[in-house]
Amino acid sequence: MSQTYEKYFVPEPSRYPIFGSIALLLIASGAVMWLNKVGSGPWTLAIGFAVLIYMLFGWFGQVVRESEGGSYGKNVDASFRWSMGWFIFSEVMFFAAFFGALFYIRVLGLPWLADSDNSLLWPGFSAAWPSAGPLVEDPFTPMAAWGIPAINTLILLTSGATLTWAHWGMMKENRGQLKAGLFLTILLGAIFLSLQIYEYMHAYHEMNLKLTSGIYGSTFFMLTGFHGLHVTIGAIMLTVMLFRVIAGHFSKEHHFAFEATAWYWHFVDVVWLMLFVVVYWL
Repeated sequence: MSQTYEKYFVPEPSRYPIFGSIALLLIASGAVMWLNKVGSGPWTLAIGFAVLIYMLFGWFGQVVRESEGGSYGKNVDASFRWSMGWFIFSEVMFFAAFFGALFYIRVLGLPWLADSDNSLLWPGFSAAWPSAGPLVEDPFTPMAAWGIPAINTLILLTSGATLTWAHWGMMKENRGQLKAGLFLTILLGAIFLSLQIYEYMHAYHEMNLKLTSGIYGSTFFMLTGFHGLHVTIGAIMLTVMLFRVIAGHFSKEHHFAFEATAWYWHFVDVVWLMLFVVVYWL
């Protein structure tokens, strides 16, 4: 009995990986030079980002053309799914490191310090969280959970619902619902980022809460700031999906790029729920 095997698509050699490597080298070098007040640092950083943008447009554009041209079959689709799954897993580990650091500080570090010789610690040390140490002279106010953080939680949860609604539109071949759902999700993401920027400005100017405000300030801004970066990346991905939908791309059977973006956005939603509970609430 004969069997029919699907031919696996092998792309042509690409120049874009080397451009990506050059971009990362320029970005890292420019950032280091800028921090060390080298005059060419900002320009090197800007050139690095320009090369990165060129690489992203060129490489993803090539993949889109190959996909829309019917070059990809089930084997390539499975590879894409595994790749996106491993990418999101790497992001899970990224945030797990930050959550682990916060857990260590609050659950293990502070009690251990409380049992040690207080004369070796900073004046006014208290084993309570949020900790003002080490060596924070200016008092600050911790960020409360109710207010902008709670509003942003509602916004992100709603954005997950609008994105799911857009996916339903895709499966029903209702392009109007698909476009509306994507637009609403992008809008909610932009509102979230705007409120987070306002929250940071309020923290710096009204609460004296800064990145230098001891271990509380550093963990607060590292966790929420990196999450905000992921929301920004997710919003850009959703915007690209909206433009592709407007251009007539995707069908009920073939729309993995949309699915991958939805996976990423829902991951960002789940991380924020954990942030709200652990960073703001507890």
